[in-house]
Amino acid sequence: MPHQPVDVVGLGLNATDTVLTVRKFPSLGGKERIVSVSQHAGGQTATAVVTCRRLGLRARYIGKVGDDEGGEIQLASLKREGLDTRYVRVARGTPNQIGHIIVDQSTGERTVFWGRDPHLALRPSEVPREAICSARLLHIDGCDVEVALQAARWARDAGIPVTADLDTPYKKIERLFPYIDFLIASASFLPAVTGQDDPFRALECMAVEYGVHAPGMTLGRDGALVYAQGQFYYSPGFVVETVDTTGAGDVFHGAFIHGLLAGWEMDRILDFSNAMAGLNCTALGVRGGIATRAEAERLMKTGKRHVERAYATAARARSRQKRLGRFPALSGGKAT
Repeated sequence: MPHQPVDVVGLGLNATDTVLTVRKFPSLGGKERIVSVSQHAGGQTATAVVTCRRLGLRARYIGKVGDDEGGEIQLASLKREGLDTRYVRVARGTPNQIGHIIVDQSTGERTVFWGRDPHLALRPSEVPREAICSARLLHIDGCDVEVALQAARWARDAGIPVTADLDTPYKKIERLFPYIDFLIASASFLPAVTGQDDPFRALECMAVEYGVHAPGMTLGRDGALVYAQGQFYYSPGFVVETVDTTGAGDVFHGAFIHGLLAGWEMDRILDFSNAMAGLNCTALGVRGGIATRAEAERLMKTGKRHVERAYATAARARSRQKRLGRFPALSGGKAT
């Protein structure tokens, strides 16, 4: 079949989650009655590209699912969303990646237990070059490092920007860093790989040592911080009635990609991504609260913010006096 062009191609993880809601997470050795149990399709990259699709982008997912009920649930969910799934592989005799997620009803915070069969690993030989190079942007999570590295190199050669969602220091993951343009990691990931506890120094390290165009990190309810072109951008999170924080980071990345491809200013991209992430927390499940663009923009205009003054003050103090306004539209070339 011909390789149809898409706006974004996501290569990485998917998972089928069982969500258990409890009134309050018990202490070690304790007991707690389950309020509800539900099953949801999720996973870092799969959820990010689903978010892109719901925001109107043409999206492709590349990954591997098991041939069990969990894999069927995941693949069916991606097809219902209208994603290009022709490059999804099915691992025979293998269960799909699972997540058992316990949600504390009193706070909305979640605790994740997960498992992934080694046979779900995607190999470089299983991904054709044109599946990557027929997109305007590549999104990766770094789980299967070798295939992610191959895809990122192809994208770099083709002038296609690469975004990444990294939260686990997989073996040799540092090989990916020079090929990533926009790296938005978890708050714990960058200090672990750079040895810098100061988030500002960690971001500068990623830019200087590895040449990442715009390294950043999500900060939970406090929002997100990005370093780009000598400028720190801090965007506080939005105050919402939190039901379940699962998937907030994944949805953040999908919204971030939408903003990049629309050519928005970084401030607007981060505010929009925080709004989408916050709204997703108002419903149960990793994709339970994916909002529309209109709903996110309404929250951006009227919502209250979780301003962490330490981040806001330090971002202003460490940034250059001249702000570099608008990022160029990413129609298929690396931002400069």
